[in-house]
Amino acid sequence: MLALYLKEIRSFLSSVIGYIFIAIFLILNSLFLWVISSDSNILEGEQADLIPFFYISPYIFLILIPAITMRSFSEEKRTGTIELLFTKPLSDNAIILAKYFAGVTLVFISLIPTFIYYYTVHRLGNPVGIMDDGAAIGSYFGLLFIGACFVAFGIFASSITNSQIIAFIISVFLCWFLYDGLNMLGSFQLMGEMDYVIKKFGMFDHYEAIKKGVVDTRDLIYFTSLIVVFIAGTKLVIQSRKW
Repeated sequence: MLALYLKEIRSFLSSVIGYIFIAIFLILNSLFLWVISSDSNILEGEQADLIPFFYISPYIFLILIPAITMRSFSEEKRTGTIELLFTKPLSDNAIILAKYFAGVTLVFISLIPTFIYYYTVHRLGNPVGIMDDGAAIGSYFGLLFIGACFVAFGIFASSITNSQIIAFIISVFLCWFLYDGLNMLGSFQLMGEMDYVIKKFGMFDHYEAIKKGVVDTRDLIYFTSLIVVFIAGTKLVIQSRKW
């Protein structure tokens, strides 16, 4: 599994794919946070915090992560290399997890340069360091969980089709629906008491809870369960197409 994981990482970083992903993520965030005049512009805000960054980033990931995961299995199936992959002495779990953790690693790498945002806002505060460090750290963990879930959705979407474009579309929909769609549906107040349950099935409320700096075990279980369900779903799809 380690060898395949390293191979997947090298495929991201030895080509332009990984660097484009990281560059676009950083450029878009920088534009919204420091250049474009809007409510998300930190320099135009009244408080020293990273709330705009943690609000914008999931929506950027919602597009970028499906773009890097859409080829995970779709490309292997289209080129016929997936048969070669399954002839290697690796279990289905090892193959899927190697691809999954490679995607999560790329998400993690893309977040590292954003610590400069934290340092900058920390220094801009009056007095210096007035920002809520606990909330910022919790938000980083929450954003990493969001990215990890999106990677699981993307891997699953890529496993069910030979077309990268279709995999991308399915993945974007899953990311949007499970992050923001269920929250919007519950906000319409159409189903009475069920509105609360519907919102809790979405990631948005759990992400908001972690962003407050209090990491609740229930939120961790929710994100972990979501990842496990889609990884298991990917395994079922792969196994059904092997025979």
